[in-house]
Amino acid sequence: MSHPKTLLLHEAPHGGDPDSLAAELKEQTADLGLVRAQNYDDALQHIKTADIVITRKLTNELLGQAENLDWIQALNAGVDSYDLDRIGDMNITLTNASGVHANPIAEQVLGYMLMFERNLNQGLEQQRRREWNHYGGGELRRQTLGVLGVGKIGSRIAQLGSALDMRVLGTKRDTNEIPDSVDEIFPPQETHTVLGRCDYVVVACPLNESTRGSIGLPEFASMKHDSVVINIGRGAVVDQDDLITAIQKSKIRGAALDVTDPEPLPEDSPLWELSNVIITPHMAGSTPHYWERCAEIFSTNYARYLEQNYEEFINRVL
Repeated sequence: MSHPKTLLLHEAPHGGDPDSLAAELKEQTADLGLVRAQNYDDALQHIKTADIVITRKLTNELLGQAENLDWIQALNAGVDSYDLDRIGDMNITLTNASGVHANPIAEQVLGYMLMFERNLNQGLEQQRRREWNHYGGGELRRQTLGVLGVGKIGSRIAQLGSALDMRVLGTKRDTNEIPDSVDEIFPPQETHTVLGRCDYVVVACPLNESTRGSIGLPEFASMKHDSVVINIGRGAVVDQDDLITAIQKSKIRGAALDVTDPEPLPEDSPLWELSNVIITPHMAGSTPHYWERCAEIFSTNYARYLEQNYEEFINRVL
């Protein structure tokens, strides 16, 4: 088959420069006919003849103009913003960037836990006030870490937790495959069992109809009063009103949120005022190695695409 053109849309995740990805693609896939979309109108024009699209966001308008599209390579791990039913009906293959964010997100989770365990927020506040007042801190060692969704990101989080001698519990749809760093694995139906035993709970599952709003008041009631919730998955997995209630009523110790519902978090949200909440602007997946990792996934899949070996695609969603 002739080498297809690839359309790279102009939206770039985490404020990155698409030129960096284009350079990586040209280096790893020299024979690829690459077309850059400089703006949305440019994307509308070129998607009509594109065989492959590399994108962070594919609108229904763009999808409607795609006449020859075989394959969408998403630059994000979560694909809840994509019209999966329509993409499936059009017989288009969809792959995501799962795993690209795993290490930076896991390191950020470690940072959140250390902030709480070593009371670093208190130290920063005292520094701003130029106060030298002694305070104590705890240890993550021998505490229990729960990872809700042991995929590629969750597995890396479990590795770092295990390296600190934490006991790691996890939930996973397929409990037959257990990473070495996870001490005990449970199906999603037994989430309450995990919640009740953990000091830190990391929400790392994808957003879908079964997980939307799945962490609410009943789940917070299952947790220890001194436990911390960390959400690096999707904001809508956690019922935000219930989270605020749980924190205000001291049902849990606090929360670290890289994702919220909605985003950006409204200025009048009570979460901004809670001293035991850490908020970051959906940046946990940022890394200087983002583009090269995306290009590695794409180049591997591209070789299989040329062989029409779709079943062996990395990170295939559809």
